[in-house]
Amino acid sequence: MNDSLGLVEVVGLVAAVEAADAMSKAARVNVRSVANADAGLLTVICEGDLAAVGAAVDAGKAAASRLGECVGTNVIARPGDGLGDMIANKIGSIFDEPKGKPAKAAEKPAKPVQKKK
Repeated sequence: MNDSLGLVEVVGLVAAVEAADAMSKAARVNVRSVANADAGLLTVICEGDLAAVGAAVDAGKAAASRLGECVGTNVIARPGDGLGDMIANKIGSIFDEPKGKPAKAAEKPAKPVQKKK
């Protein structure tokens, strides 16, 4: 991962969606996920070049503050190699399917029992 990462932590889903919308409109960034940090705390994570991520984080902070509470922000200029995988695999997103047991394949219908005459 060569791109910078931006994080905006807010209270409430509405503020998180508003922050993600403002971040994606303010600069050329990709919103990677909206992660559930704790009860009511959500973290919007974006990636892009350093200047774009900085502008997006500022816009997300301002938008979230209008609707709720912005708890904190951070910009990571050059994240370590394993950080992108950790975010994708461990943190995930509130919009992802739950990670757990794979769904069972559809069972084959049983053959009808034929009665002997």
